[in-house]
Amino acid sequence: MKILFIGDTVGKAGRSVVHQHLKHLQEELAIELTILNCENAAAGFGITPKIADEFFDWGIDVLTSGNHIWDKKEIMPYLSKNPRILRPANYPPDNPGRGLAILKTRSEQEVAVLNLQGRVFMPATDDPFRVADAELARIPKHIKVIFVDMHGEATSEKVAMGWYLDGRVSAVIGTHTHIPTADSKILPGGTAYQTDAGMSGPFYSVIGVIKEDVIRRFLTSIPDKFESASQDAQLNGVFVEVDSGTGKARRIERIQR
Repeated sequence: MKILFIGDTVGKAGRSVVHQHLKHLQEELAIELTILNCENAAAGFGITPKIADEFFDWGIDVLTSGNHIWDKKEIMPYLSKNPRILRPANYPPDNPGRGLAILKTRSEQEVAVLNLQGRVFMPATDDPFRVADAELARIPKHIKVIFVDMHGEATSEKVAMGWYLDGRVSAVIGTHTHIPTADSKILPGGTAYQTDAGMSGPFYSVIGVIKEDVIRRFLTSIPDKFESASQDAQLNGVFVEVDSGTGKARRIERIQR
């Protein structure tokens, strides 16, 4: 099975560059499952139902997210209604939405997508390691292909999650820092891993935000509203090929357009 994962998509620039390249990438790589982290899609903070529907119309199969999923309050009812948009599974269970999606690909194969969030330098949540165990136990045994978006700040926590889940899932790909890492690998147990997929958004910026706004914050320490930048949009993501029979990864490559 060939999977395309698109990193944190930031604002209008990020959405535009995804729309520009998505179909070509899907055709070029014969993609069967497309996943996109959407938590920054609405002007850099959160996502709206309209934007989520737009992504699905373009051919995204599953939307993952992170701590910014709660920024736009109108997404709350949508999270509960649409099983293809995820929030991290280790938020309290009575929060809107879910952290695990089970669906069929275009080739009618069943797959599972799990969304987790780290706790180091992040909002307080339940332990993602133990929640991962509980969520994996819910997945029917016949489903072999399992993809994990590990949304976290600390590289150490994401690396640890990769080793913790090695051999139990097909891929663990990190999100949140917006900086793509050059550590794509297949771990000994057959799990594809990369610490961060990077962002799809304006790289003439500071991780997607207008650079002058961020520099001013560093210089003055005065809080101010951040706005998404718009220049030099790039798509960053990861391509993973998985043996559908075993769930083991065969190949992982960084994608940049």
